[in-house]
Order: sequence, then C-alpha cells, then structure tokens
Amino acid sequence: MSLLFEEIDSQSSPLGEISLRRRRIPAFGDRDIYEVKLGEEFLMSSMFVEAEEALATLGLAATEGDRLDVVVGGLGLGYTAVAALKDQRIAELLVVDAIDTVIHWHKSEQVPLGKMLNADPRNRYVLGSFFDLATDPATGFDPDKPGRKFDAILLDIDHSPTEFLNAANAGFYTPVNLGLMAEQLKDRGVFAMWSQNLPEAPFEALLAEVFPSVESHVIKFYNPLQNRESTNTVYVCVK
Repeated sequence: MSLLFEEIDSQSSPLGEISLRRRRIPAFGDRDIYEVKLGEEFLMSSMFVEAEEALATLGLAATEGDRLDVVVGGLGLGYTAVAALKDQRIAELLVVDAIDTVIHWHKSEQVPLGKMLNADPRNRYVLGSFFDLATDPATGFDPDKPGRKFDAILLDIDHSPTEFLNAANAGFYTPVNLGLMAEQLKDRGVFAMWSQNLPEAPFEALLAEVFPSVESHVIKFYNPLQNRESTNTVYVCVK
C-alpha cells in the first residue's frame, strides 16, 4: 500500500525550489496523485489533465499534413506530450523545458508518463527557455537544426497570458515576439496555448494581429477538490 504522502524529489532551479510529490486521497479512490510545486505554488497535478491533453488534441486537429514536426513548450508531468504522440502523423516531437530537474524526472521515470515518453523514438527533450528560443528564429527550437520550421507549437508554461510563472515571461505576449515565434511555423502551421482562465478578449485581439485565424476553446472538467465544474481555455491559431 502506498504512503498517503511522499516527496519524491526537491531541487533548486533558476525559478526557485521545485519539488515532485506523490499523495493519496482515500476519498478519491485507489490512485496515486502526482504534483509539481515551485516554491509554495502548485504548477501541475495529475488530478486535472483534461485541458493539458486538449491542448495537444485541439492544436493537432487544426494542423494539416503528415510527417508533422511539433514543439511542446513546457514538460510538466508529460500529459500534453503523451497526448500529442497519440497522433500517428507526428514525425518528431521536441519537448522544451527550462528546468533540467523536470526533464530528469521523466528520463529517470520518476513520473508515470516518463516511461511512455522515453519509449517513443519520436520524442526528444530540449533543455532551454521556450521564450528565448521562440523569439530567436535564426536559432530556433532545435539545437541540431538552426532555423528549423515546425507544423505546430503547443505552449503550456504560464498560468495565463496575464499571469506568469516568471515575470520575465511577460515580454513574450506582444505582437512582435509572437510574430518572431510564428516565423518558426510552416505555412498553415498552428500555435496553440493553454490558459487557466476563460478566454480573454484583449489577448484574442493580440493574437489576431499575428494570426489570421484565432479560436478559443473552453475546456470543462470536474474538480473533485471543489466538487464543481472548472474551466480552462485552449487558444488555437493558424498562420
């Protein structure tokens, strides 16, 4: 029988102390719940993954063609990456994360989905700041192929376009920097992004300055902690 609570790992990072925990809540059944915290802030829980998976399915549903090259910004617990790899059209998936500890958790299979990601030859981890790579099209996301273009870029790092994991990320959400990222998309390429909030009209307008097609999808899911329905948003934009 599993312990009701265990801290699996805790390491310093450029953003502060980051920890991986596993807990059981008997009222929610016979399952382990994995959590990632940065300092005292919760970043991810395996209790709530519907919207992270929808980021992949909605983003790739809007993507045309075969042999897709895709970037996932933000590894988390791996749910977006695993959902993306269910699409058999993907030729290669680059998962970009700025925290080497998070990548290590997956490579060493300390998190449940690490084994699935490691077993899929289409998956590759890239250690680096998504926002730095996104705004440098000459170098881009692939350290082995500078200037490479992609069919889709799926982003799940900040809490929303106005609530940032790191204050330095705020500069990304401008027409100029979103445009630099869009240069790394192929024609008809897709940019999709997760947000914990309902659609925000100012951000939709900002996206429309860069992309001719912008759609906002509200993802609804049951929140057992609050015993009510919760919502997130997935923005899907086509170049």
